[in-house]
Amino acid sequence: MKKRFNITGVCVPSKHYMVDISRQLEQIRDLVDDGAYFTINKARQYGKTTTLNALAKDLASEYLVVSMDFQALGNESFANEKVFSLTFAQYFLQRMQLQSPEIQEKLSSGLDDLKRALKEEKDDFSLYYLFRHFVSICGQSPKPLVLMIDEVDSASDNQVFLDFLAQLRNYYLERDTLGTKTFHSVILAGVYDIKNLKRKIRSEESHSVNSPWNIAATFNIDMSFSKSDIAGMLKDYAEDRHINMNVSEIAGLIYDYTSGYPFLVSRLCKLMDETVSQTDCLGSADAAWTNQGFFEAERILLSEKNTLFESLIGKLQSYPELNTALMKILFTGINIPYNTDEPAFDIASMFGFIKNNRGCVAIANRIFETRLYNLYLSRTQLQNTDTFSSSQRDRNQFVIDGHLNMRRILEKFVVHFHDLYGNSGETFIENDGRKYFLLYLRPIINGTGNYYVEAQTRNLSRTDVIVDYQGEQFIIELKIWRGDEYHRRGERQLIEYLDSYHVQKGYMLSFNFNKKKEIGVHEIILGDKTLIEAVV
Repeated sequence: MKKRFNITGVCVPSKHYMVDISRQLEQIRDLVDDGAYFTINKARQYGKTTTLNALAKDLASEYLVVSMDFQALGNESFANEKVFSLTFAQYFLQRMQLQSPEIQEKLSSGLDDLKRALKEEKDDFSLYYLFRHFVSICGQSPKPLVLMIDEVDSASDNQVFLDFLAQLRNYYLERDTLGTKTFHSVILAGVYDIKNLKRKIRSEESHSVNSPWNIAATFNIDMSFSKSDIAGMLKDYAEDRHINMNVSEIAGLIYDYTSGYPFLVSRLCKLMDETVSQTDCLGSADAAWTNQGFFEAERILLSEKNTLFESLIGKLQSYPELNTALMKILFTGINIPYNTDEPAFDIASMFGFIKNNRGCVAIANRIFETRLYNLYLSRTQLQNTDTFSSSQRDRNQFVIDGHLNMRRILEKFVVHFHDLYGNSGETFIENDGRKYFLLYLRPIINGTGNYYVEAQTRNLSRTDVIVDYQGEQFIIELKIWRGDEYHRRGERQLIEYLDSYHVQKGYMLSFNFNKKKEIGVHEIILGDKTLIEAVV
């Protein structure tokens, strides 16, 4: 069977190209060896299930691992304590049947007692009795028993789940104080941190004081993929498929755009392997694994609908304050302090959409950033602006023989911006000027090229936009005029940036508040570099 890149379900080494996660497994095993109870709460499609599956195999030689999934229970299983206890016990017994005959034989007494209780005492069965049976089984087990439960979010709104956690906590404490035999380690996995789950029965305030899961060890293991992680996977793929690629370069591109978000990494690779390699413009597997092939895969990814992007948009609708903050970050470069007490930021961070960057809110990766830019620029109120209409009307004159004429774009933008907004105040230009340039640019490159804003240079004074179009890159610095000396310093910074991208020509769009300014586009030669500067 030919191996493929996988974006759904569990990744299996024999079937799928995978990143080596031995580093993460070793760190998680340290927690298990310490007898910790903890939650792996990571964003959607972040490899939690694959990690649990690999961890179970890694632990099997020294531990008896029971792996469960709350999605298999169904909502009706959480109706009340008796129903949950009976269902959980039956599921537990089913999973124990997967153990070796030797293990089942050594646990036969405890397992038989549980089976008998399910038949004879089902009317009185409760969490208390369920856990007493667990104590018996753990006491008979020839190996320390590790319980893994995936998709715990399925139980997020149920009081019975909180009571189940309380029982885990009680026996965890008795393990150390009374020597009670119980689970050696318990691992819960889901998107939500247990502390953030919604409660139907009791108020949030009553739980914040005495959480039934306050015994949990902190889980701060980085499960994102590094550049070297991605390179290892691509090396295996290239050798297997006899692909000629610059592994380090492509791995670097993938990491730069995804920051190692597992789903995004795998999706880009899958697109290059299965879709881009079949396109007429490239036409070969080798060509798909080049810069041009990568940017084509990125373009496809940014235009598709998937559950990850839908979840991102859903959070913006649920938390208007998050939506407002992200717009300010993207279009003005304003730094928003990261406050863990702000529910919107806490939820967005938990879902992997934003991160804490030196105390300020930052969007997690370039893919999410560009998707958000596209969302905000596509909204009806923006599409109805004269700027957007002008760009659509003029777009045919900006591409000549398949090449983008960036100088012509700047020339036309200067004319339109001056006609429409030349009399606007300084505040308007600082807050909205760059937004309107991106609004002008997007329909010109849409469907063929991509763009992103360099996060490291996005601030109140400067923003660098990188455009990829048919294999060519254009570096455009958008800046607020702050005087001649500042301007010269900006030119030097742009030259350094051009060197890092190995291009000879750069572009600068200056928003100038000086009433004596000379609007228009002119060319500046600085050493071996050419700068095309537009002033509005």
